[in-house]
Amino acid sequence: MTNVPTPHPQPRRYRQVADELRQRIEAAVIPPGSLLPSESTLMAEFSVARGTVREALALLRSEGLVMTEVGRGTYARPVAPVRRLASERYRKELEQVRRGELGTSFTADQQVEWSAYSLDRDFREVAATEAVAELFGVKPGTMLLERQFLFRTHGAPQQMSVSCLLLDMVAGTPVADPENEPWPGGNTSQLYSLGHTITGIRERPRWRMPTPDEAEALRVPGGVPVVVITRQTYVAEQVVEVAEIVRRADLVDLDYWIDLT
Repeated sequence: MTNVPTPHPQPRRYRQVADELRQRIEAAVIPPGSLLPSESTLMAEFSVARGTVREALALLRSEGLVMTEVGRGTYARPVAPVRRLASERYRKELEQVRRGELGTSFTADQQVEWSAYSLDRDFREVAATEAVAELFGVKPGTMLLERQFLFRTHGAPQQMSVSCLLLDMVAGTPVADPENEPWPGGNTSQLYSLGHTITGIRERPRWRMPTPDEAEALRVPGGVPVVVITRQTYVAEQVVEVAEIVRRADLVDLDYWIDLT
């Protein structure tokens, strides 16, 4: 009996098209922000049907390599500025606050002027859920000031966050007035104005795919995850602020240094 070699399956044609386009994007033959060839041009180049081209582009979108806009076409995802989240940024922010300088760790990490920084905000009083109460070390139902922010630089969305403060600490103060946002010096300066000097920060990052609201608000390309950072802000042994911060994972460089001495 003659042994017949097992044929090796060939990659589906749309994957071959996607592989070639991916190589061009990664080699900057198609530079960031540049349009890809039209569907008709790609059909002619690769001798494939329109449906094959669209499958290839859909695959590249799911990988976050390209974006498609109605009326413009499909283009290589532009390179956006990356925010470096380093462990020393809060110490630098506190030094700024003590010197009375404008700015926050956000503007410093983004390397933008204070005038380029803005935010959308929504304040409300809420009762602490069990999860948030545990992070604060208080009883569930303790009243909090919940602040929802969407941070922008030059009008472009950069970061979403939900920041909670103990209501009995901030009620009736300028910190509780949303009209005072954005506050020069940020959270560190706000607490300092109330006589509280931050002594420690604990952050726990995790990665996941964005919710539809997050993807829309932060303009997250298809296939790109977000990094979610749970932050606890300490004054001595007391947690005075709990926040959940959401950013596009491709625009964040986490750089933490842990002192074990």
